Formats: sequence, structure tokens, C-alpha cells
Amino acid sequence: MSLNTQNATHIAQVLTEALPYIQRFSGKTLVIKYGGNAMVDEDLKNSFARDVVLLKAVGINPVIVHGGGPQIGDLLERVGKESRFIDGMRVTDRETMDIVEMVLGGQVNKSIVNLVNNHGGRAVGLTGKDGSLIYAEKLHVSRDSDDPAVQASEVIDLGHVGKVSSIDTSVIDMLIHSDFIPVIAPIGVGKDGESYNINADLVAGKIAEVLQAEKLILLTNTPGLLDADGRLLTGLNAKQVSDLVDEGVIYGGMLPKIGCALDAVQAGVTSAHIIDGRVQHAVLLEMFTDEGVGTLIRGGAR
Repeated sequence: MSLNTQNATHIAQVLTEALPYIQRFSGKTLVIKYGGNAMVDEDLKNSFARDVVLLKAVGINPVIVHGGGPQIGDLLERVGKESRFIDGMRVTDRETMDIVEMVLGGQVNKSIVNLVNNHGGRAVGLTGKDGSLIYAEKLHVSRDSDDPAVQASEVIDLGHVGKVSSIDTSVIDMLIHSDFIPVIAPIGVGKDGESYNINADLVAGKIAEVLQAEKLILLTNTPGLLDADGRLLTGLNAKQVSDLVDEGVIYGGMLPKIGCALDAVQAGVTSAHIIDGRVQHAVLLEMFTDEGVGTLIRGGAR
């Protein structure tokens, strides 16, 4: 068999493996949280855009929710404003919120839209303020005092940091059924008209819940969920994941992502995936191959 024939045979095998997945997921909705290295490395950015365009071309409906923390930090530094974090969350006063909106709703959102469109897709950029997509309320955070003489918890004011109170998917439904790919910046609006910066993982999870999406995919800078020996865990159900949290196997920065994934599958999303965004074409590999490239969490106890 010649080299060209071997390559062609390999391509045919790849397509054959993907076929049942394409048939199973055609017409279904997929919510992707896009962030980490996949948003800054040029090769990874282009492979992600091609993945999304291909998904749409085979009848799957991708919805992208993106972050942009490093880009926000860069612009704050350029204007001479210090970035402050409490428990991993950015303290967001009114001036910082203006910059967050400029970066997330403008620079980052439009660059992703352009990237997808340059690869043959039809993307439309939104923030949660468009079409009253995301209503938010102020996030109140409390922390126990280190002083044993103080009984009450300390209430921390993070400014314009919010949580999702409700989602109206009308504008997303309209775009999906018009063959567009929604690209959403995680900014919500309060009933008082104030803007709120919301964690992108949480927004992606809530949108997946309300859309009753087939899958929620969270791109990360890790291989996925690892056990105590560093081995990749996958094919888990909600109870197994909860047990791993209780046992302390899951901790630190992975906890919010796991919490988001658990909430989604317990609210009706068929499966959640925490995948390695540092791998080229990670989304296609997770969707269309038997092995995948991350941790799969299924709804239900079985």
C-alpha cells in the first residue's frame, strides 16, 4: 500500500468513526465555554474556529460563551488601574466595569466572531444585555473572620460582580434557527439597569440548562479531572463526582468548573465535558472520537 493510499485510508477510518456521532448529535445544541490557552495561541484559535464551523456544517448547533480575564487585566494595566482579586474574583468598581464591557463585549467578542467568520462560519456577537438575554443580580460574598472574637461573617463587596438570576433564550433561539453561531460575552444587566461581570463558566452552564443542551463543554488548561495519582477520570456520573469532591480529590480551582458541570447535568443537560483546550481540535476529538480528550460527566446516577 502506497503512502498516499495509507493516508487516504486513515482519513476514511476517521470519518467512519465520526459518522455515528454526527448522526446522533445532528440537530442538537452544544454550549462551549471558550477560554484559556485556546483563546490566545494562534494555532489553537484557528483549530477551535474550524471545529465550530464544522459542527454547524454537519447540523449541530454550537453556542459559544467566552471569558477574557487576561485581556481585561492587560487593558487595566495599560490605563494604570490595579487589578484586585478576592477569592479568585475580580473586584469590579464602576470604572473597571466600563473596561470589562469594552474588552469582553467589544475587543474579545468581535475577535472571536471574526475568527469564526474567516473560517466560513456565520457568527453573531452578543452580550447578556442584548435582547435581555441575561438578567443578573449582585453577587454577595461572605467570609469567616480570622479573629476568633468576631462571631459574624465578613461581607465582601466585589462591586459589579454578578450572578445569573434569569436567562431569556429568545435571541439565541432566533440565531440558531437562522443558521448563525451565537458568541456570548458573560455580561448581565440588573433590574436597576446596572451591568454585571459574571463568571463565564457559570453563564455557559446556565445557558446550557435553559436550552436543555445535549452537551456543555468547558475548555481548560488541564487534561481534565485527575485522580489522586494523576490519572484522567472520565465516564463519571453526578454521584461519583460528588463523592470525589467529598473525598477531597477535587479541590481548588477545579471546584467551580465541577460545580458548574454538576449543576448542568442535574438540570437536564445530557452530559458535561471538561476538556484540554491546549490540544488542537479538542472539541472535535471530544465530540466525534471514542477516546475523547477530557472528562465526561453524565447526568443521573448510572
